[in-house]
Amino acid sequence: MFDLDAWQEVWSTLRKNKLRAILTACGVFWGMFMLMVLLGLGAGLERGVVRSLGGMALHSVYVWSQRTSIPFKGLQPGRYVKFNNQDIEAIQRVTGVTYVAPRLQLGGWRDGQNITRGAKTGNFNVVGDVPEFPLVEPLVFKRGRFFNGFDMTEKRKVAVVGESVTKELFEPDQDPVGQYIQVKGVNFLIVGEVKSLKFGDEGEKLSATVFIPFATFQNAFNQRDRIGWFTIGTDPKYPAVWVEDAIKLALAEKHRIHPNDNQAFGSFNAADKFEKIQGLFRGIRLFVWMVGALTLGAGMLGVSNILLITVKERTREIGIRKALGATPGSIVRMVVKESVVLTMLAGYLGLVAAVAALEGFASVLAKLPEAPVTRPEVDFKAALLAQCLLIAAGLIAAIMPARHAARVHPVEALRSE
Repeated sequence: MFDLDAWQEVWSTLRKNKLRAILTACGVFWGMFMLMVLLGLGAGLERGVVRSLGGMALHSVYVWSQRTSIPFKGLQPGRYVKFNNQDIEAIQRVTGVTYVAPRLQLGGWRDGQNITRGAKTGNFNVVGDVPEFPLVEPLVFKRGRFFNGFDMTEKRKVAVVGESVTKELFEPDQDPVGQYIQVKGVNFLIVGEVKSLKFGDEGEKLSATVFIPFATFQNAFNQRDRIGWFTIGTDPKYPAVWVEDAIKLALAEKHRIHPNDNQAFGSFNAADKFEKIQGLFRGIRLFVWMVGALTLGAGMLGVSNILLITVKERTREIGIRKALGATPGSIVRMVVKESVVLTMLAGYLGLVAAVAALEGFASVLAKLPEAPVTRPEVDFKAALLAQCLLIAAGLIAAIMPARHAARVHPVEALRSE
């Protein structure tokens, strides 16, 4: 296997027919190039789709209250459901739930509140959240920290502000951490500044938000035992739709709502949407592998045909080798080595070219923050698997030419022209 003379012979054989070897290698090169580029673009598109979800928790369910539509246990339809703190424990007991993040907001969904700091005033969103909120909405911390369990239990008047709040209420070079802001006459100490991973309106909305510990919010703004809506983290091991239905059933039982009342609760199942997206991209990856395999297969046919021609041209040489004592196994190894060297060299060059092309594409996309494709790159495991498949394909391509060479009879070979 590590006979230097044998490998030099393989290289000498390929050099004798440079044009033919290059043209044959082009099929394998193109197959590897296309496979890696398509896989890299597919991975980049998947990242872009996930990013377009705005950094939301991908394994989560959002639940809010609405009005009932079915009479139940003496209660008339049209009753508005009001969540309370006991609902948190009811949801936590549901199988498949990993965390519960209740939320409150001053005013309506898009209504802001006047926030003051000294002589400066701005209109921003004010929300009450729990320490688990960064699991729901991944945030980038520019300064300080998010509130923690001690802030919740002690109902500390602390706040985390978005970067738009800082820009409007503070000087450009001023650190907001440790400063006070006033919300509806209540002073809050800023402990952190964050920015969102989202783009567009949603990103701007989060950047213009003041986050307050949930327990503090309830106490400071006279909303004790009230909850606006929930974000519930789900365990990926359980079907997202099943967990969503179980949560609604638990809430329906607690608030005396008919189990079949589909109007009492509104919900958005991000986990289910994400599972469907993952299923779509699994299909895309499978399709890409099929296309790449077929392209590589076409290249392998070319390699096999060229090796058959090479064996025919070297019939006298093979006959002389056998007459001098060469075994059929040594002849087979000679042909197999030529096939593997040609395919591996072409495949490696195709891989390098694909990486270079994806890097160039990624540098262009880096200047387009809202492009649908994000960081297209070759996965190491996929590249390793493709190289292994290429070696296997090279061995398969050599089977027919090697068998033909091994069956050459020395006397008939010496008579051939």
